[in-house]
Amino acid sequence: MTISFDSALGIHESATLLRARRAEVLSNNIANADTPGFKARDLDFASMLKGAQAPASGLAMQTTQAGHQQLTSDPSALAADMMFRTPTQPSIDGNTVEVQEEMARYTENALDYQASFDFLNRKFKGLSKAITGN
Repeated sequence: MTISFDSALGIHESATLLRARRAEVLSNNIANADTPGFKARDLDFASMLKGAQAPASGLAMQTTQAGHQQLTSDPSALAADMMFRTPTQPSIDGNTVEVQEEMARYTENALDYQASFDFLNRKFKGLSKAITGN
């Protein structure tokens, strides 16, 4: 009997990867809070996670030469999945970053990342215990 890591780890592997990507986006927003014209962005975590868990659908790309690039199956690598944020109080210079809100989102994302990481850690400990019997 083989163990499928996809079924053993559940949604938490994809969740930690997406949470890490979202942390990058949010920290970029915070870093550019004083950049004139900078537009704050965010990821739609729920839809991206749903896309990461769904089986591939549609037509497969055909490659005719070995050097052709393969499309990535990692949805966090696609910039098209990022959305622009609408500010509550727009600034005069066109910057849409609201630092306090971005910091709150970053903190919430960090807590959610830690929760998914803890779930993964427990899964690996359980698998290790099942294999070794300890």
